[in-house]
Amino acid sequence: MMKKLYKNVFVTVGTTEFQDLVRVVSSVAVLQQLSVLGCETLTIQFGKGEELNVEHIQKLTSIRLSAYGLKSSIGEDVSRADLVISHAGAGSCIEVLEAGKPLIVVVNETLMNNHQTELAERLSKDKNLFYCSPDTLLQTLAASDLKQLEKLAPGALDSFVNHLDTFMGFR
Repeated sequence: MMKKLYKNVFVTVGTTEFQDLVRVVSSVAVLQQLSVLGCETLTIQFGKGEELNVEHIQKLTSIRLSAYGLKSSIGEDVSRADLVISHAGAGSCIEVLEAGKPLIVVVNETLMNNHQTELAERLSKDKNLFYCSPDTLLQTLAASDLKQLEKLAPGALDSFVNHLDTFMGFR
C-alpha cells in the first residue's frame, strides 16, 4: 500500500489575485494528480480573486476541498500542509520554506518587472523548491520528486533578500 505523503495540500495566491493558478489547481487533471500524490484535503486561498464554487468542484473529486479569500495569517494552513503550492511572492515563499514544507511555486508570468521568476529560479537552483507556470503545474506535480528538495539553511536567504531590497528600491 502506498504511503500517503501529501495528504494535506495548501494552495496560496497571497493577498492579490492569481486566477490562472486557482483555475488550474481546481481542474480535473490537477485534482487527479494530487490524488495520485495522496492528497485527501485541499485548501485553496484565492486572495482577492473570484470566489471558488467549491460545491461544483467537489463533485469532480474525492479530495475534501475548502477555500477562502483572505485572513490575517496563513501560518496555520502552512503548518498543517504536507505540500504547499504557492504564487512566487517573496513573503509566501519565505514563510513556507522557513516552516520546512515542500514547495512548488507557480510564477505569474503576466506581471510586469517580474521579480518572482528571479526568486523562484534562485531557490530552485538551491534545490529548495520546484517552480513552474500555471500551464506546466500538472507536469511539475507528476514529474518532480519532492523528496529531493532540501530544507532552507539558516540565513540562506539573507543575501538574496538584500539583493531583492536593492532591486525593488528599498535600499
